[in-house]
Amino acid sequence: MLALATTAAHAQITLKSPAWNELAEKDRQVLAPLQSDWNNLDAQRKQKWLGLAKRYPTLRPDEQQRIQTQMQEWSRLTPDQRNAARERYKSLKSLPPDKKSEVREKWEEYQSLPEEKKRELAAKPPPAPAKPAGGARTPARPPATSAPAPPAPKAPAPPAS
Repeated sequence: MLALATTAAHAQITLKSPAWNELAEKDRQVLAPLQSDWNNLDAQRKQKWLGLAKRYPTLRPDEQQRIQTQMQEWSRLTPDQRNAARERYKSLKSLPPDKKSEVREKWEEYQSLPEEKKRELAAKPPPAPAKPAGGARTPARPPATSAPAPPAPKAPAPPAS
């Protein structure tokens, strides 16, 4: 009985966590920027990316291009940068609507800057957070990547843990 349960569990894990060469050709085409990392992703992240690949054909061409660009940028991040991005995404997702809107406006303003100015800003250390009233300490800010964190993206978000 235990052997049967183990085999069933293994089969279920295999189904939910396919290797790159087990993906359908159309999924491999959509997820191509993730090929080098695919076999190291956990099953949950693979399922999130596969869900995106299934929705991909229904997206507008500009959305498809944005997703491809985001996957390429994501694939170039180090594991630490990816974890920092996930943490920033989680914290942005929990902001109240008015703060989200403020962050989105700042991000759009940043996006409109010339590339030279973006590189200049990326080279600067992040500003120190303001001290809250009452002397409470603020949590440490995760290390910055090459650009400020975007507001909660419309699609796809980096897979959260």
